[in-house]
Amino acid sequence: MLAALVSSSSSRFFSSSVGKTCPLSRSSIPSFSRFSVRSMADSAFKKIQIKRDDTTFDAYVVGKDEAPGIVVIQEWWGVDFEIKNHAIKISQLEPGFKALIPDLYRGKVGLDAAEAQHLMDGLDWPGAIKDIRASVNWLKANGSSKVGVTGMCMGGALAIASSVLVPEVDAVVGFYGTPSSELADPAQAKAPVQAHFGELDNFVGFSDVTAAKNLEEKLKASGVAHEVHIYSGNGHAFLNRSPEGVSRRKSMGLSDEDEAAVELAWSRFNSWMKLYLV
Repeated sequence: MLAALVSSSSSRFFSSSVGKTCPLSRSSIPSFSRFSVRSMADSAFKKIQIKRDDTTFDAYVVGKDEAPGIVVIQEWWGVDFEIKNHAIKISQLEPGFKALIPDLYRGKVGLDAAEAQHLMDGLDWPGAIKDIRASVNWLKANGSSKVGVTGMCMGGALAIASSVLVPEVDAVVGFYGTPSSELADPAQAKAPVQAHFGELDNFVGFSDVTAAKNLEEKLKASGVAHEVHIYSGNGHAFLNRSPEGVSRRKSMGLSDEDEAAVELAWSRFNSWMKLYLV
């Protein structure tokens, strides 16, 4: 989820070399003080290590060994409770999936908006794409004949980018995020893409309605199968419905609560992944 909400008229983007960052005023971000090295204590997950190039990164797997695989990409917070909740839910959808979360931040988690912003600003976006590709290939080498990619916010942008840059991907679902043109052009997508956005999302150029419609036009140009869904009355990160996630959204001014939209989004997600992975 993006940082403290500000009106689109007063927000602006701070671009890294290849990825989109959160549309924030620097004055709205308190100085960051500490990072938390995440302890992955949830027994639902198996911790693995994946090697690519000259680096090794941790990843967390949940679900049936021989099931179709889905790489689940973190929000800007890192591998925290919310992305773990999403991965567990994905693993339990019919007919069952094997969900894998790659740790793009190498063990760090933002405990507040400033830390999350700092972590995302420092992300090696081409390196993150390499992590995603290595994760897809790990799943294919370990029982999953087909593999999709999904993600939320920052992860949504990376998921869309993977449809362009990761040839092994069989299907993509992105939630409220679009990649920068420097990272990937969705008009060059090679895998089927489904995307979800909130009508009230005000992060201009990243996940607002205009960004969603621009993405749809790009996907039309690509010729791949695609769907772009916009949810009336919903804001950014509307999928985050855990008690902690609801509290965090409310602290940021995101007070919409639309369980029907969440259920519909997950239903569409499941239908898309079943169509292309099962």
